[in-house]
Amino acid sequence: MEISPVLGVAIMMNNYFHDVATALLAASSFCIYALVKTNDHLNDHVATLFYLKAYRQMGRFFRFALYWIVIGGIPRTIFYTRFEWANAAGKGQVPALIVKHILIVVFVILGIYAWRKLKERATRLEASLGTEFSGRL
Repeated sequence: MEISPVLGVAIMMNNYFHDVATALLAASSFCIYALVKTNDHLNDHVATLFYLKAYRQMGRFFRFALYWIVIGGIPRTIFYTRFEWANAAGKGQVPALIVKHILIVVFVILGIYAWRKLKERATRLEASLGTEFSGRL
C-alpha cells in the first residue's frame, strides 16, 4: 500500500502527538511529585486539599496521555516499517530511533509507576481528612 501525501501527514501528526503524549505523561508525574515534596512539609488541611485537587487535575492529564499513547500507538505500529523506519534507515538514523523508543518505554513505565504510588498517597490523604472535608474535593 502506497502512502498518499494526506495519509503521510496524518501519520506524521499522529506520531508527533504520540510523542507529546509520552512527554505529558512523564511531565504530569514529575509535577505531582513536586507537589508531594511540598506537601510533605505542610501538615494542614488546606495544603492537603490543594494537593488532592491538583492530583485529580493532573490525573486527567495522565489518563488522557495514557489513552493517546495506546490509541495513537495503533496506527504508529501499523505504518512503522513503511513510514518511520524506512525514513530513518535511509538516513542512517536507526540508532537514534532505537534510543528514542527505549526512552519512550522507560518514560511510560516510570510514569505509570509514579502515578500508582501517588494514587496510594492520595487515598491515604483523603482518609486522613475525614468526612468534614470530603465535600470540598
